[in-house]
Amino acid sequence: MLTPLITAPYLARVLGADGIGTISYTDSVVAYFVLLATMGISTYGQREISYVQNNMSGRSLVFWNTKVLEIITSAVSFSAFVIFSFFQENKLIYLIFSINILSVLMDVTWFFQGMEEFGKTVLRNIVVKLLGIIYIFLFVKTSDDIAAYAFGTCFFAFIANVSLWFYLPKYIDKINFGELHPFKEFKTVLSLFIPTVAIQVYTVLDKTMIGIITKSSFENGYYEQAIKISKMALMFVISLGTVMIPRIGFHYEQKQLDEVKRLMYRAYRFVWFLGIPLCFGLIGVASNFVPWFFGPGYEKVIGLLRILAFLILAIGINNVTGMQYLIPTKKQNTFTLTVIIGALVNFVLNSILIFFLQSIGAAIASVAAEAAIAVIQIIIVRKELSPLTILKESINYLFAGAVMSLALWKASGCLAPSALNTMLLVVIGGCIYFGILLIIRDTFFITNIKGIIIKLLKRRS
Repeated sequence: MLTPLITAPYLARVLGADGIGTISYTDSVVAYFVLLATMGISTYGQREISYVQNNMSGRSLVFWNTKVLEIITSAVSFSAFVIFSFFQENKLIYLIFSINILSVLMDVTWFFQGMEEFGKTVLRNIVVKLLGIIYIFLFVKTSDDIAAYAFGTCFFAFIANVSLWFYLPKYIDKINFGELHPFKEFKTVLSLFIPTVAIQVYTVLDKTMIGIITKSSFENGYYEQAIKISKMALMFVISLGTVMIPRIGFHYEQKQLDEVKRLMYRAYRFVWFLGIPLCFGLIGVASNFVPWFFGPGYEKVIGLLRILAFLILAIGINNVTGMQYLIPTKKQNTFTLTVIIGALVNFVLNSILIFFLQSIGAAIASVAAEAAIAVIQIIIVRKELSPLTILKESINYLFAGAVMSLALWKASGCLAPSALNTMLLVVIGGCIYFGILLIIRDTFFITNIKGIIIKLLKRRS
């Protein structure tokens, strides 16, 4: 999450909006082939491993069947993409991005997520991201170094996936060749592939359609910078989902439905608690943050960031309902229906709004699609999870966020754009938001603060 804060200002000035836009568009195209490689396999694998995480022979069988299937789909996708690349204008850039498909072939992150072994993936990500940052500052010096930048981003992701294989022997056994049936659950995998396709439509198609409709790499460059910052903030909110999916799956398989419901309401409250200040905070500091962070020529990013900030709440909520509840509880068909509706909303709005508003139109379409999914999913699960309870969980945080937003609006008008002033605004906003939660004695906030303090004291002792 911190990597863009370190590299984005540098890359914005070295590669420019044009170079950033070229990379963004190419990445959006290769994403469709990555999608073909992964299908719904990662989601399926993580879920199935969570069911048998305490059974060595069971998880070994699930792993090898799932991985062999992923190797087959990755090989097909890689071959198709290489052929496709030779017909493109930026052939070298496209071929470099083919490494992303090889990364899927080597990916076993889903296995460790299903096992709830998050420490290994965290350590891997930290090391790889640090190496990636060093690489960028050493080898990306001018606007002509687009290929070098593309190689760095793809290569280190590949190395990260390869590194996890060294941990596998501790968790799985070899199985007999006759036990392999990689296509046995292919129907289930396909049922998870359909929503994955739909999700990709409104997370990647934006960039593709901006490039096709506007014919401007600059518009894609502005959009890429804004979406990068909003998604960075979003990661704080949806990171809980990575932990919750195998936990919900485990309790569901054990028929502990009351525990599933309790965890779900806590997950919604977590999204409101963290998502509201991040959303309102980004809107409040955008005009102060963007000018000094990205430099001259990126003024349009301010408006884009203010719109895309609402993705934090929209995606946060539908991530809880969809990924953390519907998928682990084997309601993937319902999940599929909702994301297909969202994809259609996004495509239709993109087709209209990008033509008139360019990247701003794509931002509005993204937020509208995610909001539609969030609302539809909550309506569908209303018999299991009360919509009124979900909304009631947000009251304290909306009140604190509204007061914080008003204060930031007043303060930002008095401060010139600078790193110091942006930090000052962040501190002011944080103090107001969390201060109000303390004053009104918000139980979720106070309980978790006490829990953190107790853990820290135990570690020191």
